[in-house]
Amino acid sequence: MTNFRDEKDSMGVVRVPENAYYGAQTQRAVENFPIGDLKMPLELIRALSLIKCFAAEVNQGLGLLEKGLSDAVAAAAREIMEGKLDDEFVLGVFQTGSGTSTNMNLNEVIASRANEILTGKKGGKFPVHPNDHVNLGQSSNDAVPSAIHIAALVAVRNQLVPALRRLHQALSAKAAEFADVRKIGRTHLQDAVPMTLGQEFSGYARQVELGIERLAAVEPRLAELALGGTAVGTGVNAHPEFAAQTIARIARETGIAFRRAANPFEAQAGRDAAVEASGALKTIAVSLTKIANDIRWLGSGPRCGLGEILLPSLQPGSSIMPGKVNPVIPEAVLQVAAQVIGNDATITVSGQAGNFELNVMLPVLAYNLLQSIGLLAAAAAVFAEKCVEGISASREACAAFIERSLALATGLVPRIGYDRAAAVAKKAYDSGRTIREVLTAEAILPKEEIDRLLDI
Repeated sequence: MTNFRDEKDSMGVVRVPENAYYGAQTQRAVENFPIGDLKMPLELIRALSLIKCFAAEVNQGLGLLEKGLSDAVAAAAREIMEGKLDDEFVLGVFQTGSGTSTNMNLNEVIASRANEILTGKKGGKFPVHPNDHVNLGQSSNDAVPSAIHIAALVAVRNQLVPALRRLHQALSAKAAEFADVRKIGRTHLQDAVPMTLGQEFSGYARQVELGIERLAAVEPRLAELALGGTAVGTGVNAHPEFAAQTIARIARETGIAFRRAANPFEAQAGRDAAVEASGALKTIAVSLTKIANDIRWLGSGPRCGLGEILLPSLQPGSSIMPGKVNPVIPEAVLQVAAQVIGNDATITVSGQAGNFELNVMLPVLAYNLLQSIGLLAAAAAVFAEKCVEGISASREACAAFIERSLALATGLVPRIGYDRAAAVAKKAYDSGRTIREVLTAEAILPKEEIDRLLDI
């Protein structure tokens, strides 16, 4: 395979090797858009190849494409779906807003490989033509939005949801394991009434569970595909049965209930489903931020922090301080969450670019949406495996914080009233004693009652 990333001139323009599968149109696109090094996601390329594969088969069945040509196109598309031609997709993210450059890059690669299958010679437009045969019944304007939905929903189903389920299971297991570990609660970063460490972790588990539910809620909109609308949504040049049959095959292949969009004009002009999906991803990122921050604070120390939990030690934490171990995984998760939140801003702006009958920021939207899904999937899996599953409780630290807390005075209110309880708390604070010590020293209540009231 040719490594196109090494084929750049001094201006950063990719130079096309002679043995490339793609043709002149893609070459012009490469030369016209030397902006940055970000490449179109391979997940999108493979989703688009899935469309091309089944489009060829359906067009053959509809009598629009000869069987030999259809078989060659489908075989070439399958090879791309299997990752065999990854190096042939050289276009960057910042290209024409419809993704036409990438669509033609794919059409040309498929046509070239199909011609090689049929004739032994790659390239050219005969017997398989990139537009007339590979792109038959399609436009970039309906195929690329469809590929975005397919790639995103497949990645959510196959990568993100399983990773979140593992994280949910890990947090739920810790909630059960820590069910009897009493600790001090905290509100406003100040001591509050006691709770259990298990209850605290149950809250984290529920946040992740709700994130999974949010992803499920957006699936029906992502499952709508624009395919069949061609240029502006009217379906010009596409057989009336083309979209329904092609989408049915995509659904069978992926195991996901994809269907034709209820309104093709909305499906091509708007990207609301992608924006909604990104909102769910952003919410998950916010949840992971809260969980990761809490866990690194609860594990702070080991001797001069909270130290209520013990985190797995993964690597030396300092190049200068011996023995220091940092909360590496929670910090990595925080950075992923920041990236996803930033991606959501880009996706939101991209979603606003539905000018008349077409959104014209599809490539950057696709890049950021698929990156967010992939990052969250990786972060959730690593968080579960390398951090949460190895957390243990420091029962001694949890018990010590409870005993020292002035918030224990809350348990006295039903017995001696708010004002007297506040006075006890102030006296304990001023003297450096615990609530229990003040109550005992001043014989405010019998010992048995003190123990009962403070066990809240």
